[in-house]
Amino acid sequence: MNSDKLAHHLHLRARDVGRYALLPSNPDQVASIAALLDEPEFVARNREFETWRGTAGGETVVVTSTGVGGPSTALAVEELAALGVDTMIRVGVSGSMQPGTANGELAVLTGAIRDEGTTRQYLPVEFPAIADIDVVLALREAADRAGVPYRCGPAHTKDSYYGETEPDRMPLAASLTERFEAWRRGGAICSEMETAAMLIVGTVLNVRTGSVVMMWSQDAIDTGTAPSTDPLLATAVDAMRRIIAT
Repeated sequence: MNSDKLAHHLHLRARDVGRYALLPSNPDQVASIAALLDEPEFVARNREFETWRGTAGGETVVVTSTGVGGPSTALAVEELAALGVDTMIRVGVSGSMQPGTANGELAVLTGAIRDEGTTRQYLPVEFPAIADIDVVLALREAADRAGVPYRCGPAHTKDSYYGETEPDRMPLAASLTERFEAWRRGGAICSEMETAAMLIVGTVLNVRTGSVVMMWSQDAIDTGTAPSTDPLLATAVDAMRRIIAT
């Protein structure tokens, strides 16, 4: 691998990364996640992609923001994998879908409903988006150790935030509402915009991927009273440390 070749969107080179990456969608979270690693330092920023790196267990771990949605997430996964990263964990927030979900509860995602367009340019929609079992188990163990409330299950991954949160004003209101209710009744625990892309692109590229998100109620989002994401970030970093140690 040519360590001097610059990744087109991430503006990273192979020498900038190791085998492990944490991928928040929000660039504002990158430095906070990196601060939980050893020896954190800024590496690069281009468009929505900001990267810091640190170490854990003697291994380099990069933290790279993906931006919102499947297309930019796929770009990040593609370019990190090309640089040599083989294990990636998405770290994000989502809307809760199941009754009784505590505001701020974590979702350790076992898979994702592919209700978006990016992954259909990789594999037929019948192909499932499944998280790597070792990543899922590491996330569960990290959440258990931290005493953070969580549940495991599939996410609903979509392309339109407002199509989900404000379906009644859309021309496809009836269809959107019916489909969302089907996902909920089928057991989807949260709705977000990146996990399906990460899992499917990871499958195609033969890299390990998983996802952990904090579930916020719509009322908390609307009123700006969403809880701190600190437990989410700590759980993701601890899970990566556990993966590196095994």
